[in-house]
Amino acid sequence: MNKVLVKLYVPKLEEQYDVWLPLNKRIYKVIDLLVKAVNDFSGGYYKPKKRPTLYDRITSEPYNINLTVKDANIKNSTEIVLI
Repeated sequence: MNKVLVKLYVPKLEEQYDVWLPLNKRIYKVIDLLVKAVNDFSGGYYKPKKRPTLYDRITSEPYNINLTVKDANIKNSTEIVLI
């Protein structure tokens, strides 16, 4: 399987979403995809001025944007936060 299902939290909107992430994409590309998706989900309310950071919800550690999803150890049911 080339994708993982994660729970995405967006504190700015006080929303959470279940999203599929491709394992072979780098985190910075995933962040760009997530921003676009959250903007669509929110009816255009989510438009950050700069690229947000992706964090592990449990450890509060930011993900290295140069790693792939697989290398960042993001797996099914991982909880991530977009700030």
